[in-house]
Amino acid sequence: MEVSVPHVGFNGRWLRVNLSTNEIKVEEVPEEIYRTYLGGRGFCAYILFKELKPGIDPLSPENKLVFAVSAITGAPIAGVNRVSVAAKSPLTGTYGEAEAGGFFAVEMKFAGFDAVILEGVSEKPTYLWVKDGHAELRDASRLWGKTTKETAKAIKEELGEESARVACIGPAGEKLVKFANVMFDNRYAAGRGGLGAVMGSKKLKAVVVRGTRRPFEFHDVRKLVEISRWFNENWRKHPGAVSRSTYGTPELVKPLSIDGTLPTLNFRGGSFDGADLISGETLNKTILVGREGCFACPLRCKAVVKAGPPYETDPAYGGPEYETIASFGSLCGVRDLNAVAYANQICNAYGVDTISAGVAVAFAMELFERGVITELETDGLKLRFGDADAMIKLLLKIVNREGFGNVLAEGVKRASEIIGKGSEKYAMHVKGREVPMHEPRSKVGVGLQYALSPIGADHLQAPHDPTYMREREDLKSLGIARAVDRLDIGPEKVRAVYYGMLWWGLGDCLGICRFTVLPHSAGVLTPNHVVEIVNAVTGWQISLWELMKASERALNLIRCFNIREGFTAKDDVLPDRFFEELEFGARKGQKLDREKFYEAIRLFYEMAGWDHEGRPTKAKLYELGLGWVADEIYKS
Repeated sequence: MEVSVPHVGFNGRWLRVNLSTNEIKVEEVPEEIYRTYLGGRGFCAYILFKELKPGIDPLSPENKLVFAVSAITGAPIAGVNRVSVAAKSPLTGTYGEAEAGGFFAVEMKFAGFDAVILEGVSEKPTYLWVKDGHAELRDASRLWGKTTKETAKAIKEELGEESARVACIGPAGEKLVKFANVMFDNRYAAGRGGLGAVMGSKKLKAVVVRGTRRPFEFHDVRKLVEISRWFNENWRKHPGAVSRSTYGTPELVKPLSIDGTLPTLNFRGGSFDGADLISGETLNKTILVGREGCFACPLRCKAVVKAGPPYETDPAYGGPEYETIASFGSLCGVRDLNAVAYANQICNAYGVDTISAGVAVAFAMELFERGVITELETDGLKLRFGDADAMIKLLLKIVNREGFGNVLAEGVKRASEIIGKGSEKYAMHVKGREVPMHEPRSKVGVGLQYALSPIGADHLQAPHDPTYMREREDLKSLGIARAVDRLDIGPEKVRAVYYGMLWWGLGDCLGICRFTVLPHSAGVLTPNHVVEIVNAVTGWQISLWELMKASERALNLIRCFNIREGFTAKDDVLPDRFFEELEFGARKGQKLDREKFYEAIRLFYEMAGWDHEGRPTKAKLYELGLGWVADEIYKS
């Protein structure tokens, strides 16, 4: 399968691999598809809606797993380096998607393909090896049961390719933990929705890529060099970027706790009295041994840590991000940063999502403290908030599906259904996906994106409420001209969240990191820069309007995928806890107004061109060029 050249900016080729028959095909894809869907999320949504039958079991051979990059992946500019991974989610039953940074996306594109579609199921463990336009399936039987680090090391040695990039699952994916993830080079994760379990169900241990040349051309190399140089010369003038480079996402722990916005004790409060001990500042002073970054990015925001006994860690697994520190720290009441770092290592080695895993442990701790479960159910573990040792022991049970861990490995929604006894009240999820570490009672727009996210509770659907609290030129270019208070949940906030969802959705279509692009607090590149990058790579002369329409197209396509699976407006809800007062912290007593919140949801539907059931109208779908989708959704 020799790949010849010649597209500007992209390969124009997708790789299709049938694991049941071992058939590998290269598909030529017209430029119209690239301009219509851009890549990443857009490609994934297009492929999965078009090819999956409604109602399939996510862990069956009928599900398909897609790795996709974008029309601009490989441009030598900070942040343009993310890969999208998607399938029907075994955790939620919705469309499932996650992005990861690092180097895999660029290597995959240089290897000759912009999407890899994996279907069927292998008879025995296997891995896919792709290099310079060639692809083959190789036996992975000896890799089954190995951790992600062991897997990547063994594959590189077998291939004699130290520079290859490895996307693999650990033992948790093999055992079909419902929130198992796909790990890239041990430390970058496509971390949510159970996509690692989909790989495990297909007996696919890894996807390995290597590209020794760039099999496509850039339209305007001089312009790309100019933008790259501008970024490198100017990012230090942005305090948010400097702070992110210095501390990474753990910089959020202390200020969020002071603000009353740090999820604590399973979202009962918003401030944690041990925040100083697990903060970014403390991490830098104690366990940090280095910093890493992604392709072409000077920020190097990712920590590499080495914690000490009894929770000693291996720097090969990187270090904990904010979400991990909050989910295993404040959410579980744990003040020991070494224990949190060790929990992060377990998740990366076994391949599970740190958010879902931490929420599952906190859920179990609250049930234990309330007497809903006892040591009889927990295999003798006394699951009390603040007990780091109990947290680690339970986490190991989850990733190995042992005892009570086997229940929690199903995710908190299913676990609460198994446990019963009113436990669902304490299961913090939306559409079956565990709630991330951001408090909707103090950032109401975050609550809207949790409820409206097509993939379940997710904090990366739109910029967070503090972003809109002052007038900014970058927001004006997106049509958000007036400042909106963080607690406002009226029409201006709804509009800001809607436009914000389209903007961040565009980032997922193009494979761009949130941290490098405004209006993120660490952002440097403007929306106009994004337009210039796309045009310099492709030569399309595209507009911001057209890019935003591509993002809107992807959002509506995913919404229709979920509607076809039986999801309705009744699923766009939040856990009841967020409509109750925060029990403690700087914002004690604060809560969401239920009536106003769901009024805002209905207003969002109207703004988006959806009906009262949250279905995109025929007119909206036709306006987006999705008539083929409208014909299926409205066929009866």
